[in-house]
Amino acid sequence: MTTKQVRYEALVRALHSDLYRYAYWLTHDKQVSEDLVQETFLRAWRALDSLKDEKAAKSWLITILRRENARRFERKRFEMSEYDEAAITDTRSTSTEQEIENHWLREKIGLMPDEYREPLVLQVVGGFSGEEIAKILDLNKNTVMTRLFRARNQLKEAIDEQPLKRGNHNG
Repeated sequence: MTTKQVRYEALVRALHSDLYRYAYWLTHDKQVSEDLVQETFLRAWRALDSLKDEKAAKSWLITILRRENARRFERKRFEMSEYDEAAITDTRSTSTEQEIENHWLREKIGLMPDEYREPLVLQVVGGFSGEEIAKILDLNKNTVMTRLFRARNQLKEAIDEQPLKRGNHNG
C-alpha cells in the first residue's frame, strides 16, 4: 500500500460518519447523502497531496462536501412552491414526541437565512469550533460568533413564541 492510500483510508475511517451526518442534515435524503460523501472522498483522493495538516482534514472535507452540495443545485434547479415543499416534507403518519420536536426544530433552523443556519449546523451537527467554522466559511471568527449568537437567539425566540402549539401534540 502506498502512503497516499494509507492516509486516505485513515481519513475515510475517521471521518466518514461525521461527513455522512452533515450531508444528511443538509439533504434529508439517505441516497443523496451517500452520493455526496462518496463524491467528497473521490475529490479528496484526487487532491490529497494538497492536505498538509492532518488536523485540518475534517474542515477540508466539510468544505469539499459543501461545494459538492452546491454543485448539485447548479446542475439542477428546482421549481417548488411552498405547497409542494410542505407536501413532501414529512410523509410519516405517526411520530413520537421527540420526532415531532426534532422536526419542528429542523424546520425552524431551515427557515433561517443561510448566513445564520450554516454556522449553526456546522457547530451543532459537525461539532466544529468557531475558529474552524470561520475557516470553512472563509469568514472572520468574530463574524461567525456573532452569527451563532444571532442564530441561537432566533431559535430561542421561535421557542418562546410557540410553546402552546408545540405542547398540543400530546393529545
